[in-house]
Amino acid sequence: MSKAGKQLTVKRTAKLTEPGRYRDPETRGLYLQVAPGGTQSWLLRYELNGRERFHGLGSADDFSLKEARERARKARQLLSDGVDPVEHKRAEKAAAALVAAKRREAVTFAQAVTRYLEKKSPEWRSAKSVQMFRSRMTRFAFPVIGRLPVEEVDKRLVMRVLEPLWRSKPESASRLRHGIEAVLNWAAAHDLRPAGFNPAAWKGSLAELLPAPGKVRAAKPHAAMDYREVPSFVAELRQRGGITASALELTILTAARTGETLSATWDEFDLDAGLWTVPAARMKSNREHVVPLSKEAIKLLKALPVEDGNEFVFIGTRANAKSSLAKNSMLLLLDRMGRRGVTAHGFRSAFRTWAAERSALPDHIAELCLAHSIGGEVERTYKRTTLIEQRRLLMQQWAKFLAAPVVEGGEVVPLRKRKAV
Repeated sequence: MSKAGKQLTVKRTAKLTEPGRYRDPETRGLYLQVAPGGTQSWLLRYELNGRERFHGLGSADDFSLKEARERARKARQLLSDGVDPVEHKRAEKAAAALVAAKRREAVTFAQAVTRYLEKKSPEWRSAKSVQMFRSRMTRFAFPVIGRLPVEEVDKRLVMRVLEPLWRSKPESASRLRHGIEAVLNWAAAHDLRPAGFNPAAWKGSLAELLPAPGKVRAAKPHAAMDYREVPSFVAELRQRGGITASALELTILTAARTGETLSATWDEFDLDAGLWTVPAARMKSNREHVVPLSKEAIKLLKALPVEDGNEFVFIGTRANAKSSLAKNSMLLLLDRMGRRGVTAHGFRSAFRTWAAERSALPDHIAELCLAHSIGGEVERTYKRTTLIEQRRLLMQQWAKFLAAPVVEGGEVVPLRKRKAV
């Protein structure tokens, strides 16, 4: 029941204890409501679309009469703008709850990286790729943006991460940029940051601020030994002995990548058939690669020790470690042998040059030995057959060349240019 009476004052308001609504004659629609227990609160009565409505303006303990009149005035302003004060209050509460929820769910960039890897890394080719991704983030991105909420990462911060690397390590910087872009896209898809513009994107963002990574500095090829020097080097390698020397020799004999050799396990080899099957997960091309083994490669493998409980062909040197050799072991061996600057990967280039100059077999056979992609008619042929016997012949020729005595001062004449006698 609404009760008219004397104008409400601070003193009179404090003395009202009888339950009911007491109208303030000075402010249209403003009432003091007294509950049966004596609790007092402010109400604004108004009509909207022919319906009577009441809008709570707060407790009389929290707001004085003067403040209640001001709050009523603001509510009337909303009404004059066609906004229902009750619905407006509900919308404000919902927005505040959403902000609070987002604040509780705030995720740092480092946490976003961890969650991204948990969800997406099973799609990747190898555990090494995951390790390298995490390593780049930890080393270069986390010191700048790791502790920041992922929603706050903007173009300025991304530039702070990338600029120091962009000219000195363009390839690493480009991969880092791509990784940050992927994490931010994932975060946006999970409502952890606004959807739409990605500050780490190349097109439409960083391409306007940074030079193209491919034009910053030409990528240096792996340092390679001249193929004419490889036989004497292999002879020295065999004299040296040891598990690392054997790993490097097999890498040279098979023209394999170092990672393929170091992670090789015994179940990949069929020594009776003379084949080494490298699974797709460990290949750069993400496609299984069958390597025909020369007689020398088979002999080397049969002479290697086998350790119970260790599946790796080239066992690590750490005590009680059920692991393979360290990834830099071959490079360190080359340094110790006085070949500083030469890389194990470079022997693939030596093999390819030798095949071009000293073998009569078609070029695509050498390309297949290196697990390179080939196109056109040859590619269609390769899909039907791996040309394994032709590749076996080439690898045996390579092994024979590596075992050939070195003639000091002798002239090397390419087979294709040699004239018949």
